Amino acid sequence: MDKLKRVLSRQEEGGATEEPGALERANQATTLAWGSRVRGFLVCFILGLFMCGLSTFMMWIPEVGMAVFVVFYTVANISVLASIMFLVGPWRQLKTMCARERALATVLMLGCLVVTLCSALWWNNYTLALVFCLLQVLAFTWYGLSYLPFVREGILKCCSGLCC
Repeated sequence: MDKLKRVLSRQEEGGATEEPGALERANQATTLAWGSRVRGFLVCFILGLFMCGLSTFMMWIPEVGMAVFVVFYTVANISVLASIMFLVGPWRQLKTMCARERALATVLMLGCLVVTLCSALWWNNYTLALVFCLLQVLAFTWYGLSYLPFVREGILKCCSGLCC
């Protein structure tokens, strides 16, 4: 029983404990209580929803409205995505984002975020920015559906049935 306690508490035979690795120290430093996680989730999620709603009003500002809309909308999506990290933790969120079944959806989602900002801020092509905002919505939806078992496969089967 003592040996099991030493193994679980990472004590060596001499009684000294091992130094935790860098990842383990970072994980311990960022571990939050459940109540703090829920509050962080709610703050980020509500902030994202607020910025998304605010972005639609910013669209109508003359001359700079589309650029402000795109920036606010993209930051809102990033905020909503970050809110999930409070619930599951950053390492687990990154692992699930890079999992085989949703890697393509993650790349599309993050790519749409970047290209939307580029089209509005550097290329000054607001029509293209609106197209990429629409693609952001579709990419985020496809990414979200990847967490529901068999939903994406069902949608693909329905769409293939409509096309053929």
